[in-house]
Amino acid sequence: MSFGNFFFKYRSYTPLPFLFLMIVYSNPNIYSMLIGFVFVLLGEFIRIWANSWAGSETRTTGGVGGTFLIISGPYAYVRNPLYLGNVIIYFGLGIMSNAVFPYLQIIALIYFFFQYYEIVKVEENFLMQKFGDDYKDYCQKVNRFIPKLKKFKNSNVEQPEFSWKKGLQSEYRSIQASISVIVILVLIWIIRRV
Repeated sequence: MSFGNFFFKYRSYTPLPFLFLMIVYSNPNIYSMLIGFVFVLLGEFIRIWANSWAGSETRTTGGVGGTFLIISGPYAYVRNPLYLGNVIIYFGLGIMSNAVFPYLQIIALIYFFFQYYEIVKVEENFLMQKFGDDYKDYCQKVNRFIPKLKKFKNSNVEQPEFSWKKGLQSEYRSIQASISVIVILVLIWIIRRV
């Protein structure tokens, strides 16, 4: 099993060591809590927007797949908005925790860049085989992880139906996990102030 396939299969669990360290070594203050929370909200918004186009297909762990080459919404600006959203969320939670700041956050960013780079290589092979020239054109005009300001358009590529409801339903577990960590960090902050 390649790194990419391994990380793809277990991507829901790979943040757990970082979350554990953030909680154990947390040292939150009002500024870290507020600044980090803004990052978490931004990351969640990006994920909900992306899932409103992609739906539940993004939740699979059995193998890389996809019915559509999605190039709408956030996908028109960056090829991997879900992974970008994840990194922003983890970074925000790291800031909120203020744990071993900034070393833990930097190590986490490097780790998640490596993980997502490996996953994306596997996904790109699948997408290139399935969508061919349309995907090649998309890759040439849209970055993997750093959004471009210019919106990509190709009216010849069929898109799924956009639905905020579908996006929220697909994102339910991620939102629940983020809220759980935030509640723990808020409780730690309150307890340490007493």
